[in-house]
Amino acid sequence: MRLLGLDVGTKRIGVALSDMLLITAQGLDTIERKDLKTDIDRIKKLVEENSVTEIVVGLPLNMSGTYSAMTKEVVGFIDNLSSAVSVPVKTWDERLTSMQAERIMLESDMSRKKRKKLSDKIAAQIILQSYMGTINPSTHPRP
Repeated sequence: MRLLGLDVGTKRIGVALSDMLLITAQGLDTIERKDLKTDIDRIKKLVEENSVTEIVVGLPLNMSGTYSAMTKEVVGFIDNLSSAVSVPVKTWDERLTSMQAERIMLESDMSRKKRKKLSDKIAAQIILQSYMGTINPSTHPRP
């Protein structure tokens, strides 16, 4: 059993993968956005290659908890993804994850160029790790 975490942006999709015991999330990939079909096909391939049983997508809410234009775009992406994969697709509040990712990279003294390349993957990792901290072992039994 593995979970896939996604941080969906307009230019890139950060991807993270859980370990088999659902204890840790690791950054897996950054998908450069092309078009909806290509993006979803890439995610479907990752789901199949890694025996993913559930996808968690970060939902970019406003600080007040309301929907923004980006939230609506991500919800549309989730609807398309849900129709294309055979595993459940869930959302997770991603407020402040990009700032957390940026802070982590700054603290590690990473160059601006490297930070830009890794920020989406790290944000996906934070989203997935946060979600995994709340899941119920009876609904997600560990092997």
